[in-house]
Amino acid sequence: MQPIQIIDWGFDIFMIEGYDLGMAGRTGIYVIEAEELTLVETGPSPSVPYILEGLKERGYAPEDVKNVIVTHIHLDHAGGAGLLCQSCPDARVVVHPRGARHLADPSRLIEGAKMVYGDQFASLFDPVLPIDPARILIREDGDTLDIGKGHLLQFINSPGHAAHHFSIFDPVSKGIFTGDTAGIYYQQTEEYGFQFCLPSTSPNQFDPDAMRNSIARFETIGPERLFFGHFGMMDNPAEAYRQVLDGLDRFIDTASKAFKEGEGAKGVEERLKNHYHSYLLAQGIPQKHGLFTILNLDLEVSAMGIEHYWNKNDESK
Repeated sequence: MQPIQIIDWGFDIFMIEGYDLGMAGRTGIYVIEAEELTLVETGPSPSVPYILEGLKERGYAPEDVKNVIVTHIHLDHAGGAGLLCQSCPDARVVVHPRGARHLADPSRLIEGAKMVYGDQFASLFDPVLPIDPARILIREDGDTLDIGKGHLLQFINSPGHAAHHFSIFDPVSKGIFTGDTAGIYYQQTEEYGFQFCLPSTSPNQFDPDAMRNSIARFETIGPERLFFGHFGMMDNPAEAYRQVLDGLDRFIDTASKAFKEGEGAKGVEERLKNHYHSYLLAQGIPQKHGLFTILNLDLEVSAMGIEHYWNKNDESK
């Protein structure tokens, strides 16, 4: 195992580094220290040992966990939920209504992830275990979950990245746990004096109009901070929205040009890499910085999602 890393955000919230894809700074698991100890996200199953050790470092036993909330059921957010439930006997898993059946039977999730990650699937995600339906709690848009100490969590239907996605507003922190709807926050850029976000447009339910509408809804709610699945907390929501919406426009425009010239997802990926590598290098990020490894993976998967959306909607015709 790699070193246990915990970041305390205040407001009864801390984050455990999940080392998703074997990388630091990729996926965070949030813990809300309320009367009902509550996790937001699990990461994939290889993150579960880090969760359990992180909880132990903060003085918690697995039996203390009462709620595990997953913003959506993609394996980098919820893939470890089944394994974690084996260690946390009193935990229920809270999920969007359209995701519940896939937690009970993850076979289609596994099949979809294997299509994206191929031979790497086993090392990145195994095991993906089913969850007893009796331990699954569905939350609809506008529903709440009172976990104590003022944390009356409000669930917000937030499609765009995925149709089965909700986000969670916490009144104590005045923050939204955004999953992937408000994009990816590359917090590694903070040490270079700027903030950098991009949309996450992975297959196969990416919908740019729904993503824009969800972000508009976040703006209406008016949080003071955003807690990203990837990765960390940003206390300037307006800047996050601006960057993600600008990035979304760039993604779509780049895809349009690539597809009209007969290129596929790989062409979109390379065009986006060229643009964002140049931008980040100009901002002073060293060429060998690990940020580029994470960014390249994200752009590869996002380009696949754009192509899937494009083909489904005949946008290229």
